[in-house]
Order: sequence, then structure tokens, then C-alpha cells
Amino acid sequence: MHAPSRLHAAWQGLYAADPAAAADAPSSASHALLDAHGRTRALVMGLARPAEWAPLAAVWQAVQAEAGLPAPAIAVSGTNSFQLWFSLAEAIPAEEAHAFLDALRRQCLSDVAPARVTLLPSMGAAPATHVDAPGMRHASPIPARQKDVLQQDGEQWSAFVAPDLAPMFDGTPWLDLPPNPEGQAELLSRLRSIEPAEWRAAQAWLQQADLALQTAPQPATLAAQHAAPPDTGAAVSDLDPHTFLRQVMNDATAPLALRIEAAKALLPHVPPLA
Repeated sequence: MHAPSRLHAAWQGLYAADPAAAADAPSSASHALLDAHGRTRALVMGLARPAEWAPLAAVWQAVQAEAGLPAPAIAVSGTNSFQLWFSLAEAIPAEEAHAFLDALRRQCLSDVAPARVTLLPSMGAAPATHVDAPGMRHASPIPARQKDVLQQDGEQWSAFVAPDLAPMFDGTPWLDLPPNPEGQAELLSRLRSIEPAEWRAAQAWLQQADLALQTAPQPATLAAQHAAPPDTGAAVSDLDPHTFLRQVMNDATAPLALRIEAAKALLPHVPPLA
């Protein structure tokens, strides 16, 4: 039996659902991202239509700076998207992995249409994925030749890319030539898996962020606050109508139109000049 290549070993160590079993399995089986129990060590977030690095770059930075996670791998899918590949030290249920990615999407990509974002693993059909366990889908292995999207004058390959090179693939998330295996292995060797304690801390961070989003003032509430009468130092119910109108008219912070209306309302009650 041939020893696995450096790239193959790096892939197994980071993403194979069961690295120990994968070491003695055929190449295709060792790339399985979901085990027979529907657990995974790989979480993949993709952005397409169009493929833009800047939004995912914000996610890549946030999970390190705010969630305290190790950097995920950056990949071009070979078809239509950028991807972030997260590696876990211990496998978790696919449903838990998907829920984490969805919460991360809400926190970091709230201004991006959900239809543009792919979260894997997932249930049911999804583009550019393959089935690893009954009813579950996950990402295709990288690097790989994308045969179904071959251009007439060339090829398209998926690959892992360095952070400083990622912006070069905006709109064209693929390589025209096969990526160098040693270069791919070197990129993966710089990464490490998320340890259980880091995973729990990141989940807590997202739960707190979700709670903050849910309790934040909604647009209607903010509009109501801005539409409220200016603070005059006393409750409106404690003021007689003339005093209230005079305070509104003299309030420099009140909208001009409101001050004019207050003045008009007071005009009939102002004694004429002698």
C-alpha cells in the first residue's frame, strides 16, 4: 500500500469525518466528509451569484477576531463561489454544524441575500455537492477538476488559495490549470482544527450575538422614537396647552415644520401689539 501524499494526509487530518478509518480507506472513501452516523468535522460556507471575496473576508476575520477561532481555509469552488472551510477536532452532528453556519450567516452576512449563501452540510439537494450519508449532502473535495463546467478553451479547477490572493478570483472562482499539490498541502499545513473548548465558546458568542439582534430596536420602534415630541423637561400631561405649544415653538431641536405649526396654533391667542 502506498503512503498517502502530503496533500492527501493534510486533507484527512483536517476534514475527513473519521481520520483514523480514512487512513486505511481508498482515496474516494477517505474524502468522506460525513460518516455513517451523519457526523462531520468540516463546515463549508460558500458565496456565489456573484462570487465576491470581500463579504467572506469579513466572516474570515470575524471568526478569528471575535469568536477566537483558528483561520478557516479559503477556497475557490471551480464553479461559481468562494468558500470558507472550517475544520473541527471532533466530529459533531451535521444538524449542529449547519445551525452554527446559519447563525454565522445571520451575524456576518445579514446584508447578503440568503439565496447567495451555501451552508454545508445540509439536508436535501444542493449545487456542486455529493451525498456522503443518507439524506445528507456536503461539499465536493478540493482540489478537483470541475468537468461539468469546462470552458471550450480550457479547464476549471477548485483549489485552496492564500488570503492575499483571494481577491484576484472575484467573479472567476477557479484555476485554469491544476493546482500544485505541494502548494495545496503547504496551505493546509498552516491550518489547525477547532478544539472542543473553542467550538463551545464560538457557539456561545453566536448565541449572544443572535440575542442582541433579537432585542435590538426594530425600525418601527426607532421611527416612533424619532417622531416623539421633543423633551421639554416636564411630562406633556403636566403642561397646559399654551405652555406646551410655546415650548415646542421655542425648541431649536424640534423640526421647523412642527415649530411653525405650534406658532400658528398660538397666534389667535397672542394679544395684538399696541
